[in-house]
Amino acid sequence: MATTRKRIGVHVSTSGGVWTAIGRAVEAGANTLQIFSSSPRAWKSGTVKPADALKLNALRAEYDVHPLAIHASFLINLCSQTESIRVSSIDAFRAEVQQALALGAEYLVVHTGSWKGLTREEGLRLAAQSIERAIDGLPWQDANFKILIENAPGAEFALGSTLEQVAELVACLRTCAPVDVCLDTCHLHVAGYDLVTPEGYAATTGLIGSTVGFDSVRVWHCNDAKAPLGSKLDRHEHIGEGTIGAEAFRRLLHDDRFSHSAFIAETPADDEGDNLRNVMTLRALSAG
Repeated sequence: MATTRKRIGVHVSTSGGVWTAIGRAVEAGANTLQIFSSSPRAWKSGTVKPADALKLNALRAEYDVHPLAIHASFLINLCSQTESIRVSSIDAFRAEVQQALALGAEYLVVHTGSWKGLTREEGLRLAAQSIERAIDGLPWQDANFKILIENAPGAEFALGSTLEQVAELVACLRTCAPVDVCLDTCHLHVAGYDLVTPEGYAATTGLIGSTVGFDSVRVWHCNDAKAPLGSKLDRHEHIGEGTIGAEAFRRLLHDDRFSHSAFIAETPADDEGDNLRNVMTLRALSAG
């Protein structure tokens, strides 16, 4: 989705009702956002009340907040070697898609899981089959909706730890699912992709272009990192205060190849004002 105004936002809480997320996003200076539609550490999702969805989207229209991304449960493992876990993951992911469609969300971000105990090829096949099963019969064709495969932070068996793996899964799903990509700066960094140096940024973005493709990157999760390059430790830090640093984000925000992307922070929100602080830092880097 091309926009004339850069979309910069943050992950916010839905405490008190899903529509309350819009107020929190606006207070943080955001014009896009990400939420959990239910507990990220639970299998069972609630149902969306039509009145709640109407209120959410009325506020989105009033304050020009879009796109809306939902992050799927962390428990989901669509390529697990254990059938019972895989079945539960398919059911949970189907519920996530249903909630995203009911809320009018443009994007549903998912980590596809771990193929430990299998080959990578088996894991890739199971993930694709699981997503296809999860969306079977749902009215996604009628919606402005995409499932976004997120890159993983480099763990040995995590599907999506390399850009090539993300691209392979997307290619497998293109004919049967509405699928694109979410890239996380911290995950790229700790997986060993250099965004920090000008030469590393050029090489990494060149690889993005030749694997997943620039147009497929609908969302960037903008997170600085506590851990070093290649460490495989997924620890998020405030923008400009970690091992990635402000200049890498400035370069990314000014990269015309991602002008269609939304930039959403998942930075720490331990203290009041943290979300505003990180969104404003991204806005300043985008302007400067």
